[in-house]
Amino acid sequence: MAKRYSLNRIRNIGIIAHIDAGKTTTTERILFYTGRTHRMGSVDEGTTVTDWMAQERERGITITAAAVTCFWKDHQINIVDTPGHIDFTAEVQRSLRVLDGGVVVFDAMAGVEPQSETVWRQAQKFGVPLVAFINKMDRMGADFSRALGTIREKLVSNPVAIQWPIGREETFRGVIDLLEMRGIVWSDELGAQPETVEIPADLEETVREAREKAIEKIVETDDELMMRYLEGEELSPDQLRGALRQATLAGKLQPVLC
Repeated sequence: MAKRYSLNRIRNIGIIAHIDAGKTTTTERILFYTGRTHRMGSVDEGTTVTDWMAQERERGITITAAAVTCFWKDHQINIVDTPGHIDFTAEVQRSLRVLDGGVVVFDAMAGVEPQSETVWRQAQKFGVPLVAFINKMDRMGADFSRALGTIREKLVSNPVAIQWPIGREETFRGVIDLLEMRGIVWSDELGAQPETVEIPADLEETVREAREKAIEKIVETDDELMMRYLEGEELSPDQLRGALRQATLAGKLQPVLC
């Protein structure tokens, strides 16, 4: 029999974005990394799990919202892959009503696009906590800082970067966890074997500045942490994560990953 999870260990998460930002591919990666599937499907090949309609596989776009379940760290995660085309906005709205949180996917080259702006506003209208995921960092023209800037400028948001890319375009090979201050790179094509590495010397100054900005934003949402920070106390990653989680659930901050 399938394991039963208590309600406090079940999450309904929506993957939402502008068309072609990579929502379905992101969903495929999640399913693969959590062990739900043993082979990553491809939108181009029409082999993805959530694009099940013949029209979706033929056109390479999502038309209807599709739900699929995976499991991670003793939690059941129900993922809803939503359409990105403006013609199917009603499907996104229908999904938002049941979500505990949303991952909004952005193209690293394009940043905020018209439909991502629409779904962001809709999610906030329904009180859905949001995480921003800047995708396609290996694409020509990808620029993490610029994409992050468009989120800050074009959306009603308070984004806080908790990762920083190592490389860009064809040199992109991993990310830096700004809370733990460690690098994570992928040694294989599937990204299934991440390795922890030292922060590259040429990124140290940039990363320290980015971390300081992230900490300042996080402590601004928690009076106790703010006092400790102002008194010069070194805050642990767990303390920062806890405050960031509460701020995200309250809609005060939106973590940004890539």
